[in-house]
Amino acid sequence: MDSIMRLKTLFICACMLFVTGCKTQSFTMTKELSALKTGYEIDRNTTATYQETIAFYKELAAQLASIQIKPFGMTDSGFPLHEIVLSQDGDFDPKSLKESGKLILFLNNAIHPGEPCGVDASMMLARDLFLEENLSALLENTVVVIVPFYNIGGGLNRGGYSRANQDGPEQYGFRGNARNLDLNRDFIKCDSENAVSFNMLFNKWQPDIFIDNHTSNGADYQYSMTLIATQKDKLQKDISNYMVEQMLPDLYKKMEQKNWEMTPYVYAQETPDDGIMGFLDLPRYSSGYAALHNAISFMPETHMLKPYENRVESTYAFMLSMLEHIAVHAETILDVRKRGIENIKAQTEMPIQWELDKTQVDSLLFKGYEAKYKKSLVTGLDRLYYDQSAPWEKEINFLDTYKVSKKVVKPKAYVFPIAYKGVAERLEMNGVQVDRLDSEMVSEFEMYYIDDFETVKNAYEGHYLHYNVSLKTVNKSWKYKQGDYIVYTGQAADRYIVECLEPQAADSYFAWNFFDGILNQKEYFSSYVFEEIAAELLEKDPALKKEFEQKKKEDQAFAENGRAQLSFLYQRSPHYEQTHRLYPVARIVK
Repeated sequence: MDSIMRLKTLFICACMLFVTGCKTQSFTMTKELSALKTGYEIDRNTTATYQETIAFYKELAAQLASIQIKPFGMTDSGFPLHEIVLSQDGDFDPKSLKESGKLILFLNNAIHPGEPCGVDASMMLARDLFLEENLSALLENTVVVIVPFYNIGGGLNRGGYSRANQDGPEQYGFRGNARNLDLNRDFIKCDSENAVSFNMLFNKWQPDIFIDNHTSNGADYQYSMTLIATQKDKLQKDISNYMVEQMLPDLYKKMEQKNWEMTPYVYAQETPDDGIMGFLDLPRYSSGYAALHNAISFMPETHMLKPYENRVESTYAFMLSMLEHIAVHAETILDVRKRGIENIKAQTEMPIQWELDKTQVDSLLFKGYEAKYKKSLVTGLDRLYYDQSAPWEKEINFLDTYKVSKKVVKPKAYVFPIAYKGVAERLEMNGVQVDRLDSEMVSEFEMYYIDDFETVKNAYEGHYLHYNVSLKTVNKSWKYKQGDYIVYTGQAADRYIVECLEPQAADSYFAWNFFDGILNQKEYFSSYVFEEIAAELLEKDPALKKEFEQKKKEDQAFAENGRAQLSFLYQRSPHYEQTHRLYPVARIVK
């Protein structure tokens, strides 16, 4: 191992010693570029460190005017995020590139640094696009943006044991970032500086296609590469149709031609024999986040038990296949996305929850290994294993259809108080136009009371996530102050707006605890004092008295609990605080 590390260090040092005097434009192969090696190429069971990765791109950019590397924002580790741009004509401005008709492909690596195949594969791809004459055409209508190492803190926490079920590389990073957060759960809540920087970088470029490179856990099978595509039934319909009918078949074909046959991500209840399901990529995940921005997005998941070199090469092949597809279809993709975004802006109803449709069962030709059981040497009980000496190929069930389980009418605007600055900031960093009220607004709004909800019992990524939210919708006269926030819909970011501000959406800001202050009652009553007030309420309000007596008749526990009876009346009195469980984000529907 020591000799391998010394050899790697010598290569990096040799690369950094070259002095070119001027940048090499376009695709001329140079001695210096040829000498640039990734960790994977130095030893096929080794991956580049964060420092080596950045040094590699800096050397590449020093020689090529078509490559730019710049720090972009900060991460929790204290090191900056980096933005690598591959632009054939040396234009690195998103606005002018989009105006010139360029398609933007965005690559993200090392969100989980224990799954580093994308780090090495992207380095090789960036170099080869300028070294190999036959690849030069792939950048004629495409600009590639690369985050070379997203989870820097996890990358610096390097070891060889945290991925117990994985075959190599010898040393790799850790899943949690510097704050021990899983960044592939942080895209919406943005607890980490990493996610804040990423949100801003993603929306600087507004990519057309997004790839986030991963390695899977789970069952054993014959494929090195599996693929999570944006869940087709969550993606805007026009964009989804293109992805399903044209892009995915072509990508699967291209990968097979490169001898890296792939399959959809193996999301199985037990073993693949029983069938697999499509993954519901909520906005907390990278591909679900990208879908809110109407990008076609993918999480390639290489198989943990395949040798590291196979995982790197299949990741490289997938990104290359994507570039080959784009080279032929860029104009169509841009047109489909433009049309899809306009349709989203005009859409009147927005889905916010989905569930697997178990009545829609397709089939999939799959290559697996026989799942068998034998006695465990540890427990003495039956244990699962996959027999690689018994490969099989057969049709299995594939459930990949999700149906909308809840939708809302999109309002004309949302309004919320200045106190929720963090909400406004997250919207703005995601391309949402957020305005401020220039005077007090008193009006009748559609508002929600949080009627009921459940909360996870244990902390989940720094939060206690709410789910199964039920609402009481009311038309209510309410006052918002000068300086409060108003967000009009009809924006390209409408999906982001709705799925973050509607409390019943799975990854809404309410679900992620941004509004938990409303869930606690702030004022109460003393029973002995409120008794006289309650009696007066019943005397003056016959309808309330009837409701009260009916409740006592139907609910024995209520009838025997004096405090519960007083609370019932207190909650229906003018003394009860109006803001308890009142969701502070109002909807303007007219």
